[in-house]
Amino acid sequence: MFTGLITATATIASATPLGGNSQHGKRITLRVAPDWLQGVQLGDSIAISGACMTVVELQPDGFAFDISAESLARTVGLDTVGALVNLEQSLSLSTKLGGHLVTGHVDGVGHVARFEPVGESWLLEVDAPRELGRFFAYKGSIVVNGVSLTVNQVDDLPQHCRVRINLIPHTLQHTNLHRLQAGAAVNLEVDLIARYVERMLNADRSQPHV
Repeated sequence: MFTGLITATATIASATPLGGNSQHGKRITLRVAPDWLQGVQLGDSIAISGACMTVVELQPDGFAFDISAESLARTVGLDTVGALVNLEQSLSLSTKLGGHLVTGHVDGVGHVARFEPVGESWLLEVDAPRELGRFFAYKGSIVVNGVSLTVNQVDDLPQHCRVRINLIPHTLQHTNLHRLQAGAAVNLEVDLIARYVERMLNADRSQPHV
């Protein structure tokens, strides 16, 4: 589990195929500040731009993780050499829950519709897959590239759901969101509580009444 509060960014140094065809995944090596790695061990879970991955190799200035072909097909930005990714180590029972409960399981890929300054902050509008729209609510939570954010507006459109978010300067300075531009793809995770509520409501409707 994670909180959606980014503690570092890292650069993708290499992406090595684990096999000879599209059914194989890749081993990704990241470069990160050595002090951030203190306490990190083999087998630890780390959220990388919103996707939970397992540390399989440790280096003095970075670490590596293996990502399957399935995960590559359902996420963006995790195997592009030179790309900047957001990092968060998994939470412990003593961790402050400053964001919200995040699983690190990407639910879909969205696309930036608008990203522009408004006063001292930035307005971000993301077009999410239409099927995810039922999980978003005004003042609810959303994860974009691993970052816990607050939804300011939701518009259900014919082809997609548009979510409006306000980004403060601190968030832009400490994550890779400052590199966004219109048309960019982003990893999205819906709110964990909304996921369970939706499941319970659907299960109730599907059960015969006695």
